Amino acid sequence: MTAAVIDGKEAAARLKEGIAKAVGELKSKHGIVPGLATILVGEDPPSQVYVASKQKMAHALGMHSVQHNLPASTSEADLLALVRRLNDDPAIHGILVQMPVPKQIDTFKVITTTSVAKDVDGLHPESAGRLLNGGEALVSCTPLGCLMLLKEAVGDLTGKNAVVVGRSNLVGKPVANLLLNENCTVTIAHSKTKDLPAVCRSADILVAAVGRREMIRGDWIKPGAVVIDVGITRVPNPGGKDKLVGDVAYDEAVKVAGAVTPVPGGVGPMTIVCLMLNTLKACCQQHGISDVPVPTRLPPRA
Repeated sequence: MTAAVIDGKEAAARLKEGIAKAVGELKSKHGIVPGLATILVGEDPPSQVYVASKQKMAHALGMHSVQHNLPASTSEADLLALVRRLNDDPAIHGILVQMPVPKQIDTFKVITTTSVAKDVDGLHPESAGRLLNGGEALVSCTPLGCLMLLKEAVGDLTGKNAVVVGRSNLVGKPVANLLLNENCTVTIAHSKTKDLPAVCRSADILVAAVGRREMIRGDWIKPGAVVIDVGITRVPNPGGKDKLVGDVAYDEAVKVAGAVTPVPGGVGPMTIVCLMLNTLKACCQQHGISDVPVPTRLPPRA
């Protein structure tokens, strides 16, 4: 058996089309343009790449997008003051502070200062609380992308045994809560879990979000399971381009799983598109607009 490859790049392209259509309707019906503000503190190269790609996509989808680049020496007070100004800016509907921030800045203060209505990264405690209680919330972009890929690959998730390896606030916990809200039976596993391979083998749905290169081996996977690999590690290649690998030993997984996301080209492309989706959703919520078709799942293939 060879697993089906869950093509995140192709799925993201379809979702982009749905978002662009909704942005167009929002402009034509209401004269409103969704606005996203990104803040980058310091000059971390990967963060610079991520922020630039977010800006580029926002413009491509017809959104208003502004980027604030601050020096690494920026004080916590100055950063929080900028966040508060963006909270009060009616042209901005989503705010994203690129993490990590320098050590002189308290990450939690940044998260809690951001307006929950504009929290397009889904990290505010109120956003997390709403998700935990099964309410309406802006959900972290990577977990949202994972859920969309799963719902297309599996269909109805009701009753499926799901194992999430990783318990971070950014991915592990929100993915688990999303799956609970879809009526899965969910286990959150982590570095202290006893007999982790056996726990993973119990999963109809296995989400790997632990940040350890190829930790999940092929014999940890239940035959036919759907595997979502969130991890990404850059492996240096002195003779050429660095290789990117995930938390799952992909070459082993494809021989066992029913479907699996590759790295790269799986979850990653969905993450940035879901940020745009959250910005669109936040804009509609802030203006009380309900007649624009904001995508809630992946559009069908042509």
